[in-house]
Amino acid sequence: MQKISAYLFGGVLILSSIFLSQSCTKGSDSSSDDDLIGNWKRVDDFEGLARSEAVSFTIGDNGYVSTGASNTERFHDLWEFNTTLKYWTQKANLPGAARNSAVAFSIGTKGYVGTGYDGSARLNDFWEYDQASNTWTQKASFAGSARYDAIAFALNGKGYIGCGYDGNYLKDFWQYDPATDQWTQKASVGGAKRSAALAFVVNNTAYVMGGNNNGEIQKDLWVYDPTANTWTEKNKLYDYTSESFDDDYGTISRQNGVAFVMGNYVYITNGDNSTINSTTWQYNPATDLWTQKTSFEATGRTGAVAFTLNNRGFVLTGRNGSLVMDNAYEFLPADEKVDND
Repeated sequence: MQKISAYLFGGVLILSSIFLSQSCTKGSDSSSDDDLIGNWKRVDDFEGLARSEAVSFTIGDNGYVSTGASNTERFHDLWEFNTTLKYWTQKANLPGAARNSAVAFSIGTKGYVGTGYDGSARLNDFWEYDQASNTWTQKASFAGSARYDAIAFALNGKGYIGCGYDGNYLKDFWQYDPATDQWTQKASVGGAKRSAALAFVVNNTAYVMGGNNNGEIQKDLWVYDPTANTWTEKNKLYDYTSESFDDDYGTISRQNGVAFVMGNYVYITNGDNSTINSTTWQYNPATDLWTQKTSFEATGRTGAVAFTLNNRGFVLTGRNGSLVMDNAYEFLPADEKVDND
C-alpha cells in the first residue's frame, strides 16, 4: 500500500468465517465468532514508543522490534524481548535512517534490516545486527530498486526480499547470501505485482500471499521452491471452487497483516481489506486448507508485527486510524476464548 508519509497508514479490522470439509458439496454455513477456538491473551507491553509499520525478527530465545513510525516521527531504535525475563531491553540503534515499512529477517545469530521509507525517499540500504556484540554493520545494498512494503524471509541460510512499491508495484525477487555479501535475482513471485503482502516459512518452505496491487487485494497464495527456483500456486483464498471448503474464505486475503508459525501451522491476523480485518486464520500446509480461529480480541490494527518464541506466537504494535499502539498479545490456538484476560 503506497504511503507518502507516516500519516497515511491504513487501518485494520478482522471479519469472520469457518472452515468446512473439502469433501462436501457447495453450501454456506456461517458461524459466529463465539463458535471459534483460540484465545488472545494480553502480555507485556512493548516498551518502546507506540508505532506501526515496524519490523521484527528473532534470534534464539529473543524477539526484536525495530524502526516504524508514529503520527509525528519515524524510528531507528532496536528493542529485545525475552520470554523468560518478560521485559524489553533497548539495544543499539540501527545506524541508517529512521524509517517505516522496511523488512527484516534473521539467519543464525544475525538479524538483517533493509529497505523502507524515511519520509522523503525510498531506501535500499541493508544492515546486519550482531546479537553477541550488539553492533550493526552495513552490508551490500539491496540489489533491487529502492522500495518499501516489500516481503522478506530467510530460508536454508539465505535471505530473500521481493515485491513492494518503488513508484510502481513490484514482483521481483532477490536472494541474499551472507557468506559472500552478494545479491542474486531469482524468479519473480507468482501472480500479480504486490506490496504489503504477507510472507512466512513453515516446515522449511516459504510462502507469499495477499497484498495490494493498484488498490486491489490479491487473493492468492504461492509457495517457493529454492532448488528449482519456481513458484507454485496453492488453493485460492476466496470462494473459487464448486466444493464447500472455501465457502467462507472471504476474509482471509488482506494487506499489512501479520503471519507467525507455531508447530506445523501458520496463523495470520490483522491487516486490512477495505476495512480493518481482525479475523484470525490457521493454515495447514499439509492439506492446503484454512481454518478460522477466534478473531484478534484487542483493537484491530494494521501495520503490526509478529514473531514466534519457543513456539509461542505474539502480535504487537500497529495502528487503527490515528491510534498508534504499543500493546502486545499472545495467541493460544487450542484454548477457548476468555474475555479480558
